[in-house]
Amino acid sequence: MKTTFKENIVSTETSFITKDLALLLFRVLVSLSMINTHGLKKIIHYEETIKHIPDPFGIGGEASTWIALFANIICPLLVILGFGTRLAVLPILSITLIGFFVVHIADPWVVKDVPLMYSLSYMLIFFLGAGKYSLDHRFLKNN
Repeated sequence: MKTTFKENIVSTETSFITKDLALLLFRVLVSLSMINTHGLKKIIHYEETIKHIPDPFGIGGEASTWIALFANIICPLLVILGFGTRLAVLPILSITLIGFFVVHIADPWVVKDVPLMYSLSYMLIFFLGAGKYSLDHRFLKNN
């Protein structure tokens, strides 16, 4: 029996959109947001980033910038492709959780909200995997 759009919207079944398609859209959109909002500005304003990037562990601005660039550009690209997805999520989570628990710990919730939302989003990707529409699935036949 064919269902209508209205029935699909209120349904508890997953037939409206597949889990794998939802994972693809979610990981692509979250990662594009990470790259666009956090990664590109670090490249465009590289010298300023080195001077002003938080350095909670005292490793220096340049090292912190390179770690942030890796976590804000390279790892999200891997997540978009679904290549080594769970492994690629770990550096992103380390940056976002350090942002939440260390860098912004004393800030108001309106500031902590961004690293928290990215952390929760990438935790979801970590636990669910990349899904069927990923290089992980194609080459490893798993998520």
